[in-house]
Amino acid sequence: MPKAIRFHKTGGPEVLVYEDVTVGEPGPDEARVKNNAIGLNFIDTYHRGGLYPLALPSGVGLEAAGVVEAVGANVTWVKPGDRVAYAGGPPGAYSEVRLVPGHRLVKIPDGISDQTAAAAMLKGLTVQYLIRSTFRVQPGQTVLFHAAAGGVGLIAGQWLKALGVHAIGTAGSDEKAKVAKAHGYEHVIVYTKEQFAPRVKEITGGKGVPVVYDSVGKDTFAGSLDCLEPRGLLAVFGNGSGPVTGVDINVLAKGSYYVTRPTLMTYTAKREDLVAAAAELFDVIKSGKVKIEINQTYALKDAAQAHRDLESRKTTGSTVLLP
Repeated sequence: MPKAIRFHKTGGPEVLVYEDVTVGEPGPDEARVKNNAIGLNFIDTYHRGGLYPLALPSGVGLEAAGVVEAVGANVTWVKPGDRVAYAGGPPGAYSEVRLVPGHRLVKIPDGISDQTAAAAMLKGLTVQYLIRSTFRVQPGQTVLFHAAAGGVGLIAGQWLKALGVHAIGTAGSDEKAKVAKAHGYEHVIVYTKEQFAPRVKEITGGKGVPVVYDSVGKDTFAGSLDCLEPRGLLAVFGNGSGPVTGVDINVLAKGSYYVTRPTLMTYTAKREDLVAAAAELFDVIKSGKVKIEINQTYALKDAAQAHRDLESRKTTGSTVLLP
């Protein structure tokens, strides 16, 4: 029987169980995919820990790449033998074989490996919607991107530089700052040594930035608002330090600020949007302007250790689980 990582109760990494699963034939709108590489993402820890509740027992993981084994009657855009990748949809990517909604699958172009696709889909599509849709950056602008040395951050730094955007990043150590600067950031603020908001104002000559991309959440929310220029946008797309709660909306009045809480699933809910976003992502990777840094790999059975390392900030770039 194929194996998968599942959890029967919420909690720390120790609740993840490597167990046998039954995978049947695909339904009319499904495909059966043999996963060759699986992406690790912070949202996986939110599911496991209960921040984003799931019906239990549950699989975990939203991103993988592999080969189609079988398709349902209504799935016509992929066929058995095709290399495919997916991001989003029902959790369960931490598995050797699984059923996937057919509309979530995109073909992997030649020249991109399964590991690269698995590491790039969720993080890369997140960057794509953030900088091309949520706030469509323009050449010459200066923006702030938190967690610059993380998987999303390293992709963002390279892509922003390719677009002619001046990127300021934040990181938790000198080592991570060095990594971020090597991936396109012009300035990296080590937030354990100095407050980032005054430094952003200093870098921008007191003006501030038109947009802050914030996946940290609770610990950076107030400071991120202080980085904005009048009528600027704060895009909170994650909760690395915990969710933002108890906000007085009147705090936005000091700069007529905008705040949004975007999600990849909303931006790729329509298949045509997903396909277009993936095509733009794969193009920028194939061009060499964005390199996907897979800095850690773990065996699928060691997913709990991968979660521990991710949550303790021991990882940089992208991490891939191998079935």
